[in-house]
Amino acid sequence: MKAIVVKEFGGPEALQIGETPTPHPAAGQVVVRVHAAGINPVETYIRAGAYAKLPPLPYTPGGDGAGVVEEVGEGVKTFSNGDRVWFSGTLTGAYAEYTLCEETQAHPLPERVSFSQGAAIGIPYVTACRALFQRANAQPGEIVFIHGATGGVGTAAVQLARNRGLTVMATGGSDKGRQSLRENGAHYVFDHHSENYLTEAMKTTGGKGVDVILEMLANVNLAKDLTLLAKYGRVIIIGSRGKIEIDPRDTMGRDADIRGMVAFNITAPELAAIHATLQAGLENGTLHPIVGREFPLADAPLAHKAVMEPGASGKIVLIP
Repeated sequence: MKAIVVKEFGGPEALQIGETPTPHPAAGQVVVRVHAAGINPVETYIRAGAYAKLPPLPYTPGGDGAGVVEEVGEGVKTFSNGDRVWFSGTLTGAYAEYTLCEETQAHPLPERVSFSQGAAIGIPYVTACRALFQRANAQPGEIVFIHGATGGVGTAAVQLARNRGLTVMATGGSDKGRQSLRENGAHYVFDHHSENYLTEAMKTTGGKGVDVILEMLANVNLAKDLTLLAKYGRVIIIGSRGKIEIDPRDTMGRDADIRGMVAFNITAPELAAIHATLQAGLENGTLHPIVGREFPLADAPLAHKAVMEPGASGKIVLIP
């Protein structure tokens, strides 16, 4: 089968297409014919060798995708050959024509959801759900401010927060991105390139501030985030690309919290709760993943460049 293989850590050019053996399932495993694979920023850090947990070389990147079950192993009860699935995590990598998953890593893909949309679920929606409801404990009626909301995690967070009854504020860096946020359900949308956008956001709250901030670029925004929080507010750090200096006094008068998160700290019960939430939303149509761009498998290097560009809108996926 065709697959992307990384033989040594480095730039996007390290993503080389080649032939690898087609996997076969052991007990409790399924092989999925991949119709679409999701691209996530964390995969660029791993490819570059700049991440805390690195796979042994060579490896095939990717953990998110969607497709059709090709073969099931002994004891698999959830799926049969031909079933449509989305998966979050694989044993052999998603940037390939076929991938091997544990039965628990695959989930039914409703007919209303395309394969490309299915590839947009995994890390983005799990991250957004974890940030909002497990780390921030966001409650209906609260105000959430999503900083840089046009990417995969941001669009997922807008939908999840809106569906849970929160007031959603979101920022985007382009006219197109901001329009997509409005269409996606955000109540208030701001241009984070504007000099006064935080002042405008604070005025929108009547001077109270926001209860929760989801932060995708903490090294740029964290110090400013703290001035926008309401009393007892929480900033959840989802992404950061460097260091930043903050004034701790901005947390003191508010009794504010700064909370980090990373997906591999999610416990099995927490992950099960997240997947139940996502599956319900996919089935009833309240969650609708947004796909920004599709690339053929051989163009994985271009997809890795695109996912790191400012102003990316929606999910970037590979089509094997």
